[in-house]
Amino acid sequence: MGKSASRAGLHHACCEYSDVNHINDQISPLLQDLVQTSFFRYYKVNLEKGCPFWKEDHRCSSIDCAVATVDESEVAEHLKTVAISKVDFSTAGDNGFGLFHSDCEFSENDFCVVEDEVHSEGVYVNLLLNPERFTGYAGESAARIWNALYKENCFPLDDSGSHQLTSDHQRALDNTCTEKRVFYRLISGLHTSISTHICDKYLDRKTGIWYRNLDCFLDRVGRFPERVENLYFTYVVLLRAVTKLSPYLKTYSWCAGVEGDKGKIKSLVRDIVKVTKSCPPAFDEKQLFADSSSDVIKEEFKMHFRNISRIMDCVGCEKCRLWGKLQISGLGTALKILFSFGNKASSYQLTRSELVALINGFTRVSNSMSAIARFPRHDGTGNAGDSPRFD
Repeated sequence: MGKSASRAGLHHACCEYSDVNHINDQISPLLQDLVQTSFFRYYKVNLEKGCPFWKEDHRCSSIDCAVATVDESEVAEHLKTVAISKVDFSTAGDNGFGLFHSDCEFSENDFCVVEDEVHSEGVYVNLLLNPERFTGYAGESAARIWNALYKENCFPLDDSGSHQLTSDHQRALDNTCTEKRVFYRLISGLHTSISTHICDKYLDRKTGIWYRNLDCFLDRVGRFPERVENLYFTYVVLLRAVTKLSPYLKTYSWCAGVEGDKGKIKSLVRDIVKVTKSCPPAFDEKQLFADSSSDVIKEEFKMHFRNISRIMDCVGCEKCRLWGKLQISGLGTALKILFSFGNKASSYQLTRSELVALINGFTRVSNSMSAIARFPRHDGTGNAGDSPRFD
């Protein structure tokens, strides 16, 4: 948001905005290619769990809300967890992931409810055929979701039930512990990312033309620099998780459903790892949960984040529910990597669904960063100025 911002450090992070932009400019096209491979484009998700908190009608009247599913036979057998689980990872040591299976919705290490490919519930979705974009989902149902996230789950800091912080809310945020501020900023950053996707791919229902809606962007993101900053923060947390995994990602024995994809995945992952290792850590997870009360705060953090993952089952739009569940799972996987295993590779236990959610979630936030650079900034006088991106 101008040259002065580029010299400012990113709050709660260990880098400057210009550094993040430089990293994303390199890594974004690699991620975009990676999520198109057979390993990362298929995701099994249960879209019919029902809302555990209030009565919600999932029958969206808009055709744009519908999710196009694929027959399970389309998904290569060795991509399914049932087949993958037959592989013995016990001798992999630091060179692979263990696979975790449970009849519970989550283990003590999980920060969210995990989508389990082993169980029969759920459907396979080709994410490429269900892009995240404007669906028309709005009104009371959508507002209720965000109200629940902010009003009931952010420890609570924002009793307004909205993305807008009043001066009193900002003071409360400033005066609370680091962990709770981080929690709020992660949710705000994800909210900003989702809003950016919607405005960047907006449908004119009269003409049927998709376009970049500047008014939508300004109303939701462009006029709020703190929201853009929170998007940057969410990005560096996801980046740190991928960086921490990089030694294991590089040596992981990838399976693929399309001939030639395995080599492509290994090459793309190798290039992504190279980029992440070319810069110092953008986020220091050791600064969180470090004092005598950390165990209590950490459990509270997990409880609230698991609750948020359940709220995603209350989203009335099916396609929004899909991407909401995936991105919350991706962020929860990042937190699991950062805070549940330390640095012991042999302790890492991730399902394929978690890995797919992590990479696709990171890609969505990365795409939002790139999209923001395409929007002009509004200077408050009615004139469009430079991009709202901090650089």
